Amino acid sequence: MEKQTKNGSDLKEKVKEFEHGSLISPLSSAKYLFKKPHTLQYPKETKPIPERYRGFHINDLDKCIGCGNCMSICPCEAITMVDVKAFYLVSSKEGTTDTRPQVDYGRCSYCGLCVDICPTGSLKLSKDLIYSSTDADTFVWVPAVEQGREIGFIQSDELTPLVLDKLEMSELEPDVRKKTFEELILGFSKEEAQAEAARCLGCGICMQGCPAHMKNPEYIQAIFDKDFNLSVKYMLEDNALPGICGRICTHKCQDDCVYNYRGDAVQIMWLKRFATDAIKDYSASDPVRLPQTGRKVAIIGAGPSGLSAAYYLSLMGHSATIFEKNKIAGGGLGLGIPMYRLPVYEIDKEVEHIKSLGVDIKLGVEVGKDITFTDIMKNFDAVYIGVGLSYGRAINLKGEDHPDVIQAIDFLRQVKVEGRRDIARKVVVIGGGNVAMDVVRTVKRLQEVRYDDGNTVAQMASLEDWDILPASKEEVEGALAEGVIFNPAWGPKEVRFNESGKIVGLEIKKVKSVFDENGRFNPTFFEDQIKTLEADYVVEAVGQMTNLGFIPEDIAKDLKYTPRRRIFIDDYGETSLVGIFAGGDLVETSLGNAISAIANGHRAAIGIDFYLKGK
Repeated sequence: MEKQTKNGSDLKEKVKEFEHGSLISPLSSAKYLFKKPHTLQYPKETKPIPERYRGFHINDLDKCIGCGNCMSICPCEAITMVDVKAFYLVSSKEGTTDTRPQVDYGRCSYCGLCVDICPTGSLKLSKDLIYSSTDADTFVWVPAVEQGREIGFIQSDELTPLVLDKLEMSELEPDVRKKTFEELILGFSKEEAQAEAARCLGCGICMQGCPAHMKNPEYIQAIFDKDFNLSVKYMLEDNALPGICGRICTHKCQDDCVYNYRGDAVQIMWLKRFATDAIKDYSASDPVRLPQTGRKVAIIGAGPSGLSAAYYLSLMGHSATIFEKNKIAGGGLGLGIPMYRLPVYEIDKEVEHIKSLGVDIKLGVEVGKDITFTDIMKNFDAVYIGVGLSYGRAINLKGEDHPDVIQAIDFLRQVKVEGRRDIARKVVVIGGGNVAMDVVRTVKRLQEVRYDDGNTVAQMASLEDWDILPASKEEVEGALAEGVIFNPAWGPKEVRFNESGKIVGLEIKKVKSVFDENGRFNPTFFEDQIKTLEADYVVEAVGQMTNLGFIPEDIAKDLKYTPRRRIFIDDYGETSLVGIFAGGDLVETSLGNAISAIANGHRAAIGIDFYLKGK
């Protein structure tokens, strides 16, 4: 007991000495400065490296899209995105950037979050953590795929900070919706919109694919923050018709969403629709409006490109007047897109918003008939042409001059604008694009409403097979669910009649190829493979064309065209005629792409502003 007490006393003295230090104690360690350290391993054996060991990074630079999500999530701020195009062969393509992650290993904690969040799976951690250098700068480098480094930590879809699955959008069931023209998409609730918005990583890769380069991350974040006015404000900076686009956009942004590599794209279009539906009046969300300049711009056509140009010209302080030959505004949006996709009230809402800025829309005024193009040029400081492709394109089909063979655009206008409700029992639609889908799904609804015996057929014949069908996946799936019959890779041969001249069918022939060896549209057929689809009504939905007959010949002769017969414009929408600008389907090769029309209407407004200011 005394020994223990004595030993305890000695220990207390040594601790006390250590706490207070000693003048000679640092010198006692100096003898070790020049001795070589060594480690004795016992027992001598090589221990296996764990499978998910976390060492230096490995990155497949070609597979990496440069989204920067690894940098955003890094808690140590060890990752920066640097331009590597000059040092590595990096492919520049849509949906990617020229930047790649650079890692500072003086900061990195090897937590692996950057690997977990990498959308393409290009980023991994190796099992190598041995590197020696006297130069601190060499501990900062752009990881690449390097020989000799064994892969350790990789991402897991089971344990991930990402929400890979989208929220499914509620819609009317097929058996219900095919009997009504009510809007088939029901939309997000507030809670659903916030949950879907929370999935967005904010990387902005999606902005590249959007023709208008909308600020998707910003307006999605505003939705998450429940600031819907701010969300719509971000939209209006680049898109004059966001509510319409929230329903019928081709949503190229979603095709470029980084989630597509591992899960489902963020539902950007439906989030846009939610925010615009939440705001009844956009006036509080308009971008800054500049003072009036006194300059006047004439716009021919009240379609999406013309409305877009008018909106932004008005914000720039110029006076915009739209001349529209039809009695309603919206162009193809108002005349053709069915009510179940785009209700009239949504078009009216956005048109009234544009009119509230002072834009004068003269409906029922046809240029070339009610007012001459020459007079417009005399009375306005600049002119924008956005008349679109408002006439159906005939295909020289034998029998197409029959009254029961109709162009798609005329049929859709009759149903949406004129209130047509009669329809035949057996209808064949020629075409495979989204317009053809609009027609055949409209036909199906009319048949379901008019006939109650189920003895009806709505079917399509398209040159394109399933793998190259131009219609969107959503439209095809919707049509199939509603009972539409498809005949892909079959082209029209002639309309068949009975002895009294009534249509009894459409004779079609099997397609051999749609494009030639140079990728040009040049369909060929198996002439010996023929079949007839029963029909008493045929709709042609194979393309549209425009009519620029309102432009006097002495002026029109100086217009230049592209090889694909679209009006040539420069980077700001000006044609080969000074002070004459154009946009919409006149310059776009993607028919019916509203967001592209809106985008080049905005671009032309900037060009017109430069022109009016002498820049």
